[in-house]
Amino acid sequence: MTSPNRVTLFYSPQTRATGARVLLEELGAPYDLHVLNMKAGEQRQPAYLAINPLGKVPAIRYGDALVTEQVAITIFLADLFPQAALAPSLDDPLRGPYLRWIAYAGSSFEPAVVDRFMQREPGPIAMSPYADYDTMLGALEAQLARGPYLLGDRFTAADVLWGIGLDWTMTFGLVPKKHAFVRFAERVTSRPAFQRVSAADAEMAAQHAAAVGG
Repeated sequence: MTSPNRVTLFYSPQTRATGARVLLEELGAPYDLHVLNMKAGEQRQPAYLAINPLGKVPAIRYGDALVTEQVAITIFLADLFPQAALAPSLDDPLRGPYLRWIAYAGSSFEPAVVDRFMQREPGPIAMSPYADYDTMLGALEAQLARGPYLLGDRFTAADVLWGIGLDWTMTFGLVPKKHAFVRFAERVTSRPAFQRVSAADAEMAAQHAAAVGG
């Protein structure tokens, strides 16, 4: 039986869940993986749809709390393990900017990137959640250009979310490899936590592919 003091991470390799696992490693948090082979469609089975009806990872369980959505998980975990100091406290002047940029990842960056990938025409600026692609990306670039991290000198859970997100989207050509983005992503992905998880992901992904004859 899983200890109520351990986080259960519903997980599949080389997905958005990778960021949650890297964050858990950065936090030094005790956790267990509940692994889903997405190549075999396990995320669409009733058992997991009871956890997240969207059939998406990551999701986490901690005691009686079940949390989905990458942004919510980032905030929840960083606050849950304050000893790691990866989240500004409520009375810290950086708390507002920290939450702003975490929310920006889900509310502006991802919709813009998905529209770009799908080659969809964005809605009018007044209706679009991200105004327009260039404006959205320009605001992020300006913030990261101040460096070395999203909030200056302080490394936070927001950097894990953004570093991995930018690394992935640049790899697939969804975001241009601008200097500020490349420098920032390299700073995050060179950390030991990311390196450990990346190596484990590669092995697990190979096992999942083999299990379905891939």
